[in-house]
Amino acid sequence: MTDRTPTRATNLDSYGHEALPWSRAYDELRKGSTGPEITHFLGTIGPDGRPHVAGVGAVWFDGDLYFTSNLAARKARNLAANPACTIAVKLAGIDLTLDGTAVRVSDATTLERIAAIYRNGGWPAAVAGDALTAPFSAPSAGPPPWHVFRFTFDTVVGVAGAEPYGATRWQFAR
Repeated sequence: MTDRTPTRATNLDSYGHEALPWSRAYDELRKGSTGPEITHFLGTIGPDGRPHVAGVGAVWFDGDLYFTSNLAARKARNLAANPACTIAVKLAGIDLTLDGTAVRVSDATTLERIAAIYRNGGWPAAVAGDALTAPFSAPSAGPPPWHVFRFTFDTVVGVAGAEPYGATRWQFAR
């Protein structure tokens, strides 16, 4: 998928600020989505209907966010049953909540590109079969291999924590 343009923007600000431009959220997603100082929080729904949230290290590539998980982890099991999920992240000057779906990716070309992005961010990931491996990962990640998931969003809400202030919901074609 390539980078997208919203089909609709709704100003959610009740204090008179203008709607935020998508370019502000987009630019922060692109530049702020790599490195250990940024944590994305993935929300999934379990088979019993209860929510589950886990911190993930997500990276931006070609208009989508990518993250990893051991297939035995609760988040991966939840996504296998129901790919609908959300990701929340605090970036420079803007907090974002993204709603969409996540599916496992196993093609070698995409895996290598995602591994390279992780390596550039400081995690020495390498492709191993249809997943990634490395000498270490987050303490809660479980053992390798870590499979890659592509998160495609259809709605994003941004709340600015720095000037210009505002709050906007952007919707994207599915």
